[in-house]
Amino acid sequence: MELFSPTFWLALLNVVFIDLILAGDNAIVIGLAARNLHPSVQKKAILYGTGGALLIRILATVVVLWLLKVPWLLLVGGILLIWIAYKLLADQGDEHNDIQAGTSLWTAIRTIVIADAAMGLDNVIAVAGAAQQHLVLVILGLLISVPIIVWGSTLFIKLINHFPWIIYVGAIVLGYTASNMITEEQRLLPYFTEHTALRILFIVVVIAGVVFAGYRKRSSSSSHKGSGGEQQRSYS
Repeated sequence: MELFSPTFWLALLNVVFIDLILAGDNAIVIGLAARNLHPSVQKKAILYGTGGALLIRILATVVVLWLLKVPWLLLVGGILLIWIAYKLLADQGDEHNDIQAGTSLWTAIRTIVIADAAMGLDNVIAVAGAAQQHLVLVILGLLISVPIIVWGSTLFIKLINHFPWIIYVGAIVLGYTASNMITEEQRLLPYFTEHTALRILFIVVVIAGVVFAGYRKRSSSSSHKGSGGEQQRSYS
């Protein structure tokens, strides 16, 4: 991929979009970790904490970029990314209740960095796959998306809540990135290169499978919540 070519810009847009779609977790972590701090200190905690998380994210992505050159790991990374795309649709966002709020600047920073590192594996794998093993794309994508995550996180979460279809677009992009990673695995590449129709069919099946499975899980969870609410009202 040539630097700053149309393909490069398209891949960069893909990296930034994936980062933003998966940014809900990061925004929640930042907000929960800094919620008990004085407003004058909150900005410092968010800035320093996100800066530390960004450095760790870049280092982790560089390591993953290197690992993806190992035989069969593109296949493994693609399968993991398919699971991440499914979880993006299936999760209902209740897994953040155990994030403790910091009572001091450095406690909040530490919480943000550690929680982001623990929860950032999906971002790292997704960005490494979308960047097509291009380090400049990784760094540029993170530098563009992280400030948006920090300063516009609340707005972006509201946008996703108001327009749920954005999550489905994100799942489709992740599904495409995952299936593309698998087809570019060196041991499988000759087979998919010879059979272009099969490659296209594989990508379509993966995307459709992710969206369908995620939609069913989401619908099932919603119906369970609705029936639970009705039972509570009947008992009361």
